[in-house]
Amino acid sequence: MAAARPGRQFLPTPERDMHTTTHTTAMTMDKPARKEPPPPRNGVDTPTLFATINAVAGQAELARFRFRARSRWVSGTHSVSTMKDFFGAGAEQSHATAHEAHGDHPAVLCGADQGPTPVEYLLSALAACLTSGIANIAAARGVTLHKVEATVEGDIDLRGILGLSKEVRNGYEGIRAQLTVAGDAPKEKLEEIVAQARARSAVFDVLTNGVPVTVGISA
Repeated sequence: MAAARPGRQFLPTPERDMHTTTHTTAMTMDKPARKEPPPPRNGVDTPTLFATINAVAGQAELARFRFRARSRWVSGTHSVSTMKDFFGAGAEQSHATAHEAHGDHPAVLCGADQGPTPVEYLLSALAACLTSGIANIAAARGVTLHKVEATVEGDIDLRGILGLSKEVRNGYEGIRAQLTVAGDAPKEKLEEIVAQARARSAVFDVLTNGVPVTVGISA
């Protein structure tokens, strides 16, 4: 997830959370001075990013987030999902504007092609998560990016979805992400940035480790 935009506080900063005092104690003197964050880079507000990390380090409850997507059926295989409000940083939050995502099937899959298929959104989510991570990590390490491109492919056998074979799973059999990254750093450092982005990607984690999913119904 990308850092907050400049001028907006994503989470309370340590300076705002701590009581202001004019005296110095032995305890505070023993604490190592915090390293100043690098200046904004790659469109990332690094001071706010570092302030967010420090705030969460001091108050773990601020790290608890709950995202939501609300979907409504339109017709056939066409549906529209809306992402507006979510919980995080100890309170209800909302996007500046509601974001909509149309999902459908192409004609070859009996749809009206009013949007990408749900499984294509999954590939897009992985690409977006890795890309935002690369931008944040590069900015934190003082690397200016020139280009970040991702191609994500997934192989799926429809016999599972169509109920034609119990030996075929419904979802992807495999997913491949190919990244092209260029910046003012050696290849080895860029590879380290990509590796850390993968290690910290929420979407990569969900896809590779799985997550419990429950489905309820109200009629």
